[in-house]
Amino acid sequence: MAQNSMKGTMAFQDTIRTYLDNMAKSDVLFAVKYANPSKSMDDCVTYILNQVQKSGCNGFEDDEIFGMAVHFWEENEIEVGKPINCQVVVNHTVELTEEEKEQARQDAIAKLRDEEASKMRRPSQSKKATENRPQVEQRSLFDF
Repeated sequence: MAQNSMKGTMAFQDTIRTYLDNMAKSDVLFAVKYANPSKSMDDCVTYILNQVQKSGCNGFEDDEIFGMAVHFWEENEIEVGKPINCQVVVNHTVELTEEEKEQARQDAIAKLRDEEASKMRRPSQSKKATENRPQVEQRSLFDF
């Protein structure tokens, strides 16, 4: 579970970094502030997570999160806050590696095989259960 959490957090950080990198390419003034050696992407994420926690909300638009990131880099004096241990969910498409795709395929095949094997076993088990029951003779209503 920690691995998924880490992947989500890395995807979150990568998404923010990509946005800020693109912004720095098109905005020279921001590029200067973005190059500030006293700030880091880890601190930026910590700042955002603290702002999210203070708000009490669980979901945000991309622009709101990106705005917090830009604010972090633009302010000279900003309180980052304490690191927060949490899971971050990014609702962007995450590209899987070829190994992850193959593993998912193998897992799906194994699951399907197990389900089919289970279906094949069920009828024989229910037949045995009815064979062991004592036969009760039922009389017809029309036998006098």
